[in-house]
Amino acid sequence: MYVLLLCRKYLTTRYIALASVVSVMLGVATMIVVNGVMKGFSVEMQARIHGVLSDVVFESQSLEGFMDADWHMNEIRKAAGEYIDGMTPTVIVPAMLSYKVQRQWVTQPVQLIGIDERTQAKASDFSEFLQHPENKKQLSFDLRDGGYDTLGGRRPSLADAGWTYRREMSALRKYDRETMADDPMKFQPAAGSSAPAGNAPTQPAAAAPQNIFGGQQPAKVFDPTKDQHTGLVLGIALSSFQDRAGNEQFLAMPGDDVRLTFPTAGTPPRPIDDLFTVVDFYECKMSEYDSQFVFVPIKKLQQLRGMIDPQTGNSRITAIQIKLKNEADGNIVRDRLKAVFHPQLYRVSTWRDKQGPLLSAVQMETAILNVLLFLIIAVAGFGILAIFFMIVIEKTKDIGILKSLGASARGVMGIFLGYGLSLGAVGAGGGLVLGLLLVHYINEVADLLGKITGQKVFDPNIYYFYKIPTIVDPFTVTWIVVGALGIAVGASVLPAMRAARMRPVEALRYD
Repeated sequence: MYVLLLCRKYLTTRYIALASVVSVMLGVATMIVVNGVMKGFSVEMQARIHGVLSDVVFESQSLEGFMDADWHMNEIRKAAGEYIDGMTPTVIVPAMLSYKVQRQWVTQPVQLIGIDERTQAKASDFSEFLQHPENKKQLSFDLRDGGYDTLGGRRPSLADAGWTYRREMSALRKYDRETMADDPMKFQPAAGSSAPAGNAPTQPAAAAPQNIFGGQQPAKVFDPTKDQHTGLVLGIALSSFQDRAGNEQFLAMPGDDVRLTFPTAGTPPRPIDDLFTVVDFYECKMSEYDSQFVFVPIKKLQQLRGMIDPQTGNSRITAIQIKLKNEADGNIVRDRLKAVFHPQLYRVSTWRDKQGPLLSAVQMETAILNVLLFLIIAVAGFGILAIFFMIVIEKTKDIGILKSLGASARGVMGIFLGYGLSLGAVGAGGGLVLGLLLVHYINEVADLLGKITGQKVFDPNIYYFYKIPTIVDPFTVTWIVVGALGIAVGASVLPAMRAARMRPVEALRYD
């Protein structure tokens, strides 16, 4: 009973110990917040990377690709069919994207990906990152009118995207050409340039078809208010910028025509270009992907690159995306395919293999942060150690009286161990509550700090997340709290042992 009474008395009267309690509380709260944010970032990042890359990627070592996708997929099924849930062929090639902004050409390097709209959703989470709700259900490279995600009004220009925007811009450009007809040189391309003079697409004139009476039928005229080129899904960061009001605006929108230039599949390759119509935006909120990826129909890309055999009709592809029934079996499937296909012609990797350095860097950063933050609690432990030694020296007479009244060495030791446990429990408990509250209201706290300082604490343009992602892992929170308790109790062991070894006669000799 006296052990509990003295522990309670010291806890409520020794205010110097509050410094250690506050240190433990802040250390626990900081570790919970940091681990929650880092866990949220890691999970969000992996989900978005995995949304583009399938569980296993089977690739050609050459940009020319490999012939007969069906045969390769059959061989893949023979090697690891029991693990496979779905597959889709793709063609991946570097390219240059060009579009006009106020009569000036903007050119950017991109990664051009040809996909099969029928099977792409079966092999990845690609559809979830599209902005039009109908494309989320079933991807189509046909331009749709309206319905694009305006992100709560922060993307006002997308409200009328699609056919409405395309018709308005076509009428505006027609009026512009008519009003400037007296100075045609302003719309002439520079000498040696192959770029079109205006933003309206230019196509080689097709031969007029013959009718049954021997005359010629007039060739169909491309009408941008009714017709579109081959559809294209554009990475949203390739054309977006933020205005002074904080709204997101776009240089190229669904309904605009853009030009893609890329190499053919021949040897040596030669450049080829064609016009495409933007039909949707792709946004996984990973700037590495949103600022590089452009998606087009795989058949069109194969046709333009010369990857279709005119005699047999077989086509070449550069990669096969493989989705597994269980993502954890990725290493097994990868090893089986490596054993079947020649490594000099094919490259097989899991999505974690392709992003290994990035994932390892995040894990290393989290581990280092945990070590550094745990030192805060360790400092609190040294504070508890110093305070307890002071209490033992100060209470030498009281310890002697307790022992002379019959208190055992174990009981005296229990007083200080219980006191250390009490300090650790109060500090860890307060840190647990504070940390969980900060994690829950982290975005509100960031907004408040931004208003106070006048600067954004969490800028979406830098991190490409509109909110700070957080995930509380119960196991991580448990070991943080248990570790804090362990440090507090461990710091009280040496003072407790010194008090327990004290003899009553020696303690009362000078009193």
